[in-house]
Amino acid sequence: MSKVYFYYSAMNAGKSTVLLQSSYNYRERGMHTLLFVPAIDTRAGTGRIESRIGLGADAMALQPDENVFDHVKAAHAAQPVACVLIDEAQFLTRPQVEQLTDVSDRLGIPVLCYGLRTDFQGQLFPGSAALLALADNLIELKTICHCGRKATMNLRVGPDGRAVREGAQVEIGGNERYVAMCRRHYKDALAQA
Repeated sequence: MSKVYFYYSAMNAGKSTVLLQSSYNYRERGMHTLLFVPAIDTRAGTGRIESRIGLGADAMALQPDENVFDHVKAAHAAQPVACVLIDEAQFLTRPQVEQLTDVSDRLGIPVLCYGLRTDFQGQLFPGSAALLALADNLIELKTICHCGRKATMNLRVGPDGRAVREGAQVEIGGNERYVAMCRRHYKDALAQA
């Protein structure tokens, strides 16, 4: 039985690296994978997944109104798909997450989603909320705070390096805009903002 998996973490835990390694493992055994990334994430270019350690692969860029089930079904009819992998899954819509459950339940294809659990204010992203509710398996990928404790929060920082308290939920960025921290140091940084 195929399942929907949600691999979640704070920033800089290696989610994209793990995704690319998983796809490589399937392909090394002669199996076809489909990679998707929400079109909003253009840090590596549209339709591109890149890890901080230099690995990368092309992916289909998904718009919020696109039906991922239809894409997978069409691709699977042309060439059997062994696994569907989604990077930056926090940016999916709830309907897209529901479509991914159909990929698993109706097409029998495992779905591996990788993304952040919460935003810079500690709030769930819509895609993450849907995955936490609907995924068969929830797997936390861990990273560490500067103090050595497990990082669970994503601190947004401004150009001056100070914590940002307010703003749009989605602001695409990497190490220049976000710092993974334990809850204690996240609260301390916000108190100093």
